Amino acid sequence: MDWMQITVLTTTEGADLVSELLMRLGSEGTMIEDRNDVFANQRPEGQWDIIDEAIAERIGEDVRVTGYYPVDDRLSDTIAQVRAETARLKAEEASLPLGKLEVQTQGLADEDWTESWKKAFHPIRLGAHFVVKPGWTEAKLEPGDKVIEIDPGMAFGTGTHATTGMCTALVERYVKAGMRVIDIGTGSGILAIAAAHMGAGRVIATDLDAVAVRVAGENAAINGFSDVIEMRCGDLLDVVHETGDVVVANIIADVIIMLAGPVRQVIEKNGLFICSGIAIDRREDVRRALEQNGFTLLDDPVQGEWAAFAARRGD
Repeated sequence: MDWMQITVLTTTEGADLVSELLMRLGSEGTMIEDRNDVFANQRPEGQWDIIDEAIAERIGEDVRVTGYYPVDDRLSDTIAQVRAETARLKAEEASLPLGKLEVQTQGLADEDWTESWKKAFHPIRLGAHFVVKPGWTEAKLEPGDKVIEIDPGMAFGTGTHATTGMCTALVERYVKAGMRVIDIGTGSGILAIAAAHMGAGRVIATDLDAVAVRVAGENAAINGFSDVIEMRCGDLLDVVHETGDVVVANIIADVIIMLAGPVRQVIEKNGLFICSGIAIDRREDVRRALEQNGFTLLDDPVQGEWAAFAARRGD
């Protein structure tokens, strides 16, 4: 089967929103190419030079979010929908700078699909000791490092975004051996796998997307955690009736605000809620929602235009 690559030019702030749009319109996966990620991983603060600077030049100033669609009788309608949705976003008064929102298309054969992923996905360090890497590469490891292997030909998110990095660092800091962890909107399963690496006794990973659930389950198996991570498809409170010591959600501010009350039902007393995906201009809204629902803030990292929280549930 041949594939159509649909790319939308946006910004770092708009990448997740555009990625969600492309997935909603049927993409078989999304790839985000952001030169800021390249430079972030070439800084000396505990990271290493794993990506050639030429890649940043190839990406250019715009953030490129690419979706992949089979060439079939629905394709022309899909392209029209992508153009209509991006035009709508451009016309709205968005709280985030979304950039050009220009739509580009390019045909791909099956073998080009695989190579396209491979060129863009390289090892990256998250937190102090997590290394996310594709299966076909080797990464330079340091003492105490834990490897998360992700196949980007299947994955929804490969860990390069600041929101995933902050959330992974908080998982590394707060998840302890034997804890029960719930990962809301698991995507590729990176956070669930990170929790298992930290010694979680059980991880329940949920997602509304059945394909994401399948992919995350496959990634859990690749990393040797099928016996620890249980995948469930559906809305949190519909599919999870147990409680966890830690609940993790790397989603968006509006959903976190909506969950701030109901999520208490699945968090043990004095348990933790780790949340990310929060645009910096919504940070205080999320903080207020957490505090109003009886959470005590423990950590509030910020990276670029994004924020995260770790908060403890009170009585």
